[in-house]
Amino acid sequence: MKSSRQKKRLIFQLLFFLLFPLTIWYFSPYLIIMGATEGIATGSFFTFIGLFVSALFFGRFFCSWICPVGFLGDTLIRINDKTVGKRLKYTKYFVWVPWLAVIVYFFIKTGGIRTINVLYMTDTGISVKQPEDYFIYYTVIGLFFILPLLLGRRGACHTVCWMAPFMILGRKISIIFKWPALRLSADKPECVQCGRCTQNCPMSLDVMARVQDGKLENADCIQCGVCVDTCPKGVLSLRFGRTERK
Repeated sequence: MKSSRQKKRLIFQLLFFLLFPLTIWYFSPYLIIMGATEGIATGSFFTFIGLFVSALFFGRFFCSWICPVGFLGDTLIRINDKTVGKRLKYTKYFVWVPWLAVIVYFFIKTGGIRTINVLYMTDTGISVKQPEDYFIYYTVIGLFFILPLLLGRRGACHTVCWMAPFMILGRKISIIFKWPALRLSADKPECVQCGRCTQNCPMSLDVMARVQDGKLENADCIQCGVCVDTCPKGVLSLRFGRTERK
């Protein structure tokens, strides 16, 4: 039976998934490039900046509660519960680094940010309104549907997500400076090493091993609280406190 927190998280995930046709351009890797070619800071530009800033204090909370395709990632675990290998987790940087370099190049070429237009190409505030928009929408949905089926737990989040690196970078910075942030904590002596936390982690993290090592901090953790809610002894908790160095 799902905990109250996980039921609420599922409702939030479903809500943002249903709203995705309205919001997809604000998460668009293409739209920010188009804006950069004209020196325009678009809605997606501020979305990605916001993801980075939020991760400084809340880690990847966005991924587990707000991400429009997070609902697919978590739901499809019921079909393919395979853990995703560490090597595959680096493939997203082969997408993110060149894409970020292109954005920086065009902003430099156009003389930097010359204007701000949050509703760039979304004047009505609705992203999907033309037939060709649906093609892009279903392509993104298809990508985040097929990869979890093929690779396992949140397969697309690990391998192709262009948003995750912003939050991973923000989280790593918060770890370096050790300022207060939303983080996992554990009462190690109470752990009976049942392994339920690891078995249920949607991000394929070996939570039990990290509890034993005293190294709970991990930039791949999405602060979903699944490990907290499945621990039979209440060993784990999510709290706002100072982060730890790895």
